[in-house]
Amino acid sequence: MMNFKPPETKTTSSSSTAEKAFSLISKGWKEVRSSADADLQLIRNRAKELENFLNSVPTITATATTTITPGEIDFVKKLRPKLSEIRRVYSSPDFNWAPKGKLRIDLSGIKNAIVTETEMENEKLGKWRRERFKDERQFGELSNWEPIRAFRNRLREMEVEIRSPNSSSPVEIFEGIKNSEFMEKVKSSFKSICKEPEESKGVPPLDVPELLAYLVRQSSPFLDQIGIRRDISDKIVESLCGKRRNKLLLRALPEGDSSLIEGDNMNDELELRIASVLQSTGHHYEGGFWSNSTKQNISDGKRHVAIVTTASLPWMTGTAVNPLFRAAYLAKSERQNVTLLVPWLCKSDQELVYPNNLTFSSPEEQELYIRNWLEERVGFKTDFKISFYPGKFSKERRSILPAGDTTQFIPSRDADIAILEEPEHLNWYHHGKRWTDKFNHVVGIVHTNYLEYIKREKNGALQAFLVKHVNNWVTRAHCDKVLRLSAATQDLPRSVVCNVHGVNPKFLKIGEKMAAERQSGQQVFSKGAYFLGKMVWAKGYRELIDLLAKHKSDLDGFNMDVFGNGEDAHEVQTTARTLNLNVNFMKGRDHADDSLHSYKVFINPSISDVLCTATAEALAMGKFVVCADHPSNEFFQAFPNCLTYKTSEDFVEKVKEAMTGEPQPLTPEEQYKLSWEAATQRFIEYSDLDKVLTSEKGGDRRKSRIKGIGKSVSMPNLGGMVDGSLAFAQYCLTGNEFVRWCSGATPGTRDYDKQHCEDLHLLPPQVENPIYGW
Repeated sequence: MMNFKPPETKTTSSSSTAEKAFSLISKGWKEVRSSADADLQLIRNRAKELENFLNSVPTITATATTTITPGEIDFVKKLRPKLSEIRRVYSSPDFNWAPKGKLRIDLSGIKNAIVTETEMENEKLGKWRRERFKDERQFGELSNWEPIRAFRNRLREMEVEIRSPNSSSPVEIFEGIKNSEFMEKVKSSFKSICKEPEESKGVPPLDVPELLAYLVRQSSPFLDQIGIRRDISDKIVESLCGKRRNKLLLRALPEGDSSLIEGDNMNDELELRIASVLQSTGHHYEGGFWSNSTKQNISDGKRHVAIVTTASLPWMTGTAVNPLFRAAYLAKSERQNVTLLVPWLCKSDQELVYPNNLTFSSPEEQELYIRNWLEERVGFKTDFKISFYPGKFSKERRSILPAGDTTQFIPSRDADIAILEEPEHLNWYHHGKRWTDKFNHVVGIVHTNYLEYIKREKNGALQAFLVKHVNNWVTRAHCDKVLRLSAATQDLPRSVVCNVHGVNPKFLKIGEKMAAERQSGQQVFSKGAYFLGKMVWAKGYRELIDLLAKHKSDLDGFNMDVFGNGEDAHEVQTTARTLNLNVNFMKGRDHADDSLHSYKVFINPSISDVLCTATAEALAMGKFVVCADHPSNEFFQAFPNCLTYKTSEDFVEKVKEAMTGEPQPLTPEEQYKLSWEAATQRFIEYSDLDKVLTSEKGGDRRKSRIKGIGKSVSMPNLGGMVDGSLAFAQYCLTGNEFVRWCSGATPGTRDYDKQHCEDLHLLPPQVENPIYGW
């Protein structure tokens, strides 16, 4: 782009204020086409000089137009003696300001100087223009630019007025242009450039209690890690600034917005106070030490949801079945693309985990099995992707642990929303990319009460203490939101309690069928009580045997069937026979099996479950359920067929009541509450997925309560820095094989092995993640 540069003029050491003003205009011409920002900065720097010029140098009222030339700068220099003469005359004591004054000023000298200089400089300027602007189109575009045209027109008016024989007195001319509309606009423009933002008015600086309160609030993640509960931190914050609560907000908010003071959340109000002060200073925070700048922006029209779980069919466990249904019903809405990521076990581990000696030679074969099982139960064609990540079975923990970095098995183009089923389990030994760094929104769903299981082991209290803090650590580092199926689970950071599981539609259909048969007069419940679950002591078998043994005489004639397989099956059966209990043990089977339809009472005394799927299925089939009055069963207590007990004596009464009574058919509202449609709706609401899915792609996930005060003006989030440092510390620790071994990790799980490479067609870990040395 060609820069407009007027010819050089001779400078003198005695340049007046007028020369400085016109020099400002000349420099403005030179800069206008190169950079608009440079022009504004130049005008701001010279604004004060121009106002001094207007106040000290006489100016003229313009009524016509002319063209300013670069030579007029020389003209002003030569005009200076004439202006000095005028100033000397009207400063005389004999000067008469009235219109009819006898003293007159001869302006002929000024007129002659104007005419002569204008003719000479017009000729010079014409020659310079022809040489400088050979392209007429470019020159025309520049000369028509609005600021240049405005300046030029005003200067033309000045020159014509000087030439006019009917000119007013100099004082009137000077006062006229000084008070003209044009000059008012110039002044207002300068003020708009230089004035302070309106938001800064009336916002006082932070005082010491506010700074201390904000420090405590931001340090709450660290304080929580060392055992200081969050409610204590909140009380400290409230005590520091609670007395000035309303006053702070009224000062921080714009006038007339006092209605925005709502609720009792002091933390939110303190955040608004901090943000308003920072906004008044013009500070904009765009990232911090641990902030991530590589999150994926969604390029296509649909959002992507990746569901990552710790188990897979044919292992009939909650973390294999429930995530599968979740994927099916999320994909059914067609609002988003869904990928289900499940562990792939080598054949040696499959033989240890999957029932009935069922094994798969390839992931495609297992995927076909999973889809057939699911579609048989949901009744519609599923449309979601199933992928596999390397996993290894731990005999000690009786669970599957990821091998390698699980995040790498979700392509970057699909890394949008992640749902981590059992987030603590997935991240105990996670050595890889932080989930919240790769994904825009990460939701964890807690399935298992690990602390309750660990307390039953040797040195359980110490192990439970350590695991509690590790769970707190890894979920804080990797999750934006955590959903707990019931209050029986550990209270984790950023967590809420909500049952987001439904029941297999097949059980609801069984319940409808049983209700129809009962209404027609048929006897549908010909059998008594039963229990179904994996046969390990922690699944409620210890509580069941203790209750039956204690009240054996009270439950005389009571018989019960138990269905299940598991590691403790032999020990459980031996104990029951030793106590001579009326319990019949049978092999485990699907709860929807025809042989279980005629049972009337499902007894589940477990207090280690988080939310027992078998209990929900029994209610869906229209049966009585006898269970403990425990947080894990809180969701079911609203159903009339759910009978809860608090003591062992109360257990006997509830069992007798169920055996002698008849369960009530489920209402349509109760059926919907148990369904996966309702569970999916609850999940979308409580996980904030509804807000994420409807927000702009790649947009900010957290919005301020006050319009105009957003993340860009917030202080660096100390909580985010703590989370990032926890993730970094975990990455360093889990990269050491000795530390992994000491903490109970299965050897060889930091990276996947050769068999996984062959089964999943992966590159060897040393090729996928090379380590370069010198």
